[in-house]
Amino acid sequence: MSGNDGRGGLLGWYVPTGRIRRSDWWVRYVLLIALLGLMASVVDAQWFPDSSPRFEDRPGSADLADVLWFFPTEGGPVTAIVALVLTVPNIAAMVTRLHDRDHSAWWLLWGLFPVFGWLVLLITCGFLGTQPQPNRYGSPPR
Repeated sequence: MSGNDGRGGLLGWYVPTGRIRRSDWWVRYVLLIALLGLMASVVDAQWFPDSSPRFEDRPGSADLADVLWFFPTEGGPVTAIVALVLTVPNIAAMVTRLHDRDHSAWWLLWGLFPVFGWLVLLITCGFLGTQPQPNRYGSPPR
């Protein structure tokens, strides 16, 4: 479940090491983190309606756009806790994905450049395939 180190279970998901394939990154990290964030937004919208973002000021009502909005200006406590807990696996998964492409973790600094840097990271982590040969970060993932 983790990289090539053989660790499995929750720790292997939380702090993967070695290299991970592109498909693992999308399914086991991006999709899962997005679903957990969506669930946290729904919980905040129901339990803490004053703290969840709204497109229009309509007390007590939330529509689909309110729940699916990915860039809220404010969020509830559940969203904040989920985001905090998922920070480490998100960064670790990006690092192991960068390692699979034979790039160091310093490539995360691209994220400091809005839009262009985010696109560099998205393309590198999400769309470029696994290098089939061993690199300085280990052998290719199975």
